[in-house]
Amino acid sequence: MSDCIFCNLKETLPKEAFVYKDDFCYAINDINPKAKHHILVIPNEHVESLNEVEDTMLIKHLFDAIKKITKEQDIKSFKTLINTGKDAGQEVFHLHIHILAN
Repeated sequence: MSDCIFCNLKETLPKEAFVYKDDFCYAINDINPKAKHHILVIPNEHVESLNEVEDTMLIKHLFDAIKKITKEQDIKSFKTLINTGKDAGQEVFHLHIHILAN
């Protein structure tokens, strides 16, 4: 989607801005961190929210990526968060998972 910030970011960010990247998703540091480590894991495919996920393998892949990212970043304890819908605090309407750790 041309007006989606996350769809555009994956094409415009320099290589060093990515915490993680593969064929299905990428991860970046949140620009407004709520913890010492605040990483966003974002699917390449535009899916508005968790409610719109049709292929559950996408969710499995995102959580597999989270395991790789936390291991690479030596993060042993963390919280994951998915905001789904405006009333739940979703601000960017492209599915993404927050990794939060202190």
